[in-house]
Amino acid sequence: MGLDAGYRYGGREVNLLAIGILSWGKCGLSTCTNRYLVAMAMADLLSIITDVILWRIIFNNFPGTFLDITPVCSIIAVLLCAATDCSVWFTVVFSIDRFVAICCQKLKTKYCTGKTATVILTTTCILLCLENVPFYFAYEPAEIIGNIPWGCNVKPTWFTEPGWVGFSWFGTVLTPLLPFIVILFCNALTVRHILVASRVRKGLRGQSKGENRSDPEMQSRKKSAILLFTISGSFILLWLLNVIEFIYYTVTGTDIGHYSDSEHIFRQVGWMLRNVSCCTNTFIYVATQSKFRQQLKSAVKYPVISIVQLLNKQIN
Repeated sequence: MGLDAGYRYGGREVNLLAIGILSWGKCGLSTCTNRYLVAMAMADLLSIITDVILWRIIFNNFPGTFLDITPVCSIIAVLLCAATDCSVWFTVVFSIDRFVAICCQKLKTKYCTGKTATVILTTTCILLCLENVPFYFAYEPAEIIGNIPWGCNVKPTWFTEPGWVGFSWFGTVLTPLLPFIVILFCNALTVRHILVASRVRKGLRGQSKGENRSDPEMQSRKKSAILLFTISGSFILLWLLNVIEFIYYTVTGTDIGHYSDSEHIFRQVGWMLRNVSCCTNTFIYVATQSKFRQQLKSAVKYPVISIVQLLNKQIN
């Protein structure tokens, strides 16, 4: 199965757990933040299902199933790419939402609402699904048996035809190069705003070096910023090797098919870390959100408590 698939098998369970806990709505998060986090977990879960369960495991270990029919595996390829893009861009729109919540107080009341979050997430999902539709036409059958096309081989024109080459470049810029830029820009502005606001508020409150007065507003901003920086920072670190590898083969013009062993290993490690990014957010919630930890403990204890209560009833 491999280390990558092993990580993502675990990612399936933790994402299901995160979706359940966040959907319960008792983690002390705002409605819009909760919806962004649920959407990110759902996109990660879909990525795990399409990439690991359907693409890697079934295709590699159970050849000859209906999933190997060319139109079916082409649809799976579209879903896989769309799920990956949604996972990335939901992180981007969440970063923008937190930037507005922390830095743009006048816009916050109109933008940071559950309704706006739903509209943004729905629109983003639809656009990304449409953007990935051309992948359906990028494959051709490996063989035809009984007038049924089997297998999904990338068409040779993918590497030479200007339209396909341009589409490939556009897809790479869209995910993850542009998200890298947007997230880094939003985080830099957010850090700058927090530092400036902290100094101003300390001055207005007359806080001297020897005093230690609590500021509920700044504490709230800091908690929101910690969640933002942890999620976006994890995304950047886990996608970094993938981006470096893309820049490397673009600048050097190296053919991926003729990579050396070390280059191939670097590429595979980059893909593995990129895939691991789909199961890290739940651990981030546990590390940064105390109420999420409480709900997680309750979810873990609930089956045990229910079984004990059922046994007590049977005994009595």
